[in-house]
Amino acid sequence: MAEPGRSGTTTAPRAGADVARRAAGSAAAGCALAGAVAVTVAVVAGPGPGFSGYVSESGIAGGAQAATYRIGILALAAALLLIGAALPPGVWAAAPALLATGAVFTAVSGAVTCSAGCPLPPFERATNADLVHGGASIAATASVVFAMLTLAVSGPAGPAVRRLAGVTAALALPLCATAGLAMLVVGRGAVVGVLERLVLVLLVVWGLATATVLALDRRPARRL
Repeated sequence: MAEPGRSGTTTAPRAGADVARRAAGSAAAGCALAGAVAVTVAVVAGPGPGFSGYVSESGIAGGAQAATYRIGILALAAALLLIGAALPPGVWAAAPALLATGAVFTAVSGAVTCSAGCPLPPFERATNADLVHGGASIAATASVVFAMLTLAVSGPAGPAVRRLAGVTAALALPLCATAGLAMLVVGRGAVVGVLERLVLVLLVVWGLATATVLALDRRPARRL
């Protein structure tokens, strides 16, 4: 026979954890939306070269929209951390770890600005800051895509989260590969600029959609 009060002592902490995860999901959705709006405003309002340049050019130190861009990037980094915190228990530990890694590299890419034009090898001479910024941006994107792949096959994540992760990863992987190849073959230009924006839009939409699903998830956490 169960001891009186035992059910309450085990259910209450679990219910509290569920509420905390939903709150983290709501905060993640807010950060993702705010970050996306801020970066979009910086890119559209800034004096950048349009689709022929990189999104990061809006954050060049001294630029009119540099602060707006940097705030947006940091908000997106926070969204990644919060999505990891909102994931249900039992999800493969690699997923929140990869999201945290992506958040760190995203923050680094926002903190370390590139020089004018955000030059990258092999066609342009890059400074150390350019290399750090570019490397952090690539690492952040890779970490998030690998987190998607992990979530896509992690049962406890739930069907909606797995489906979102699988579909987005299937779209993002070929775009990332094509963008990387284009950077090596043709360099900076409209092709790379468009591909970069498509990848970023996919990642932001995934983050916002996943955060919303996690915020609205009323399923009780499974006992492990």
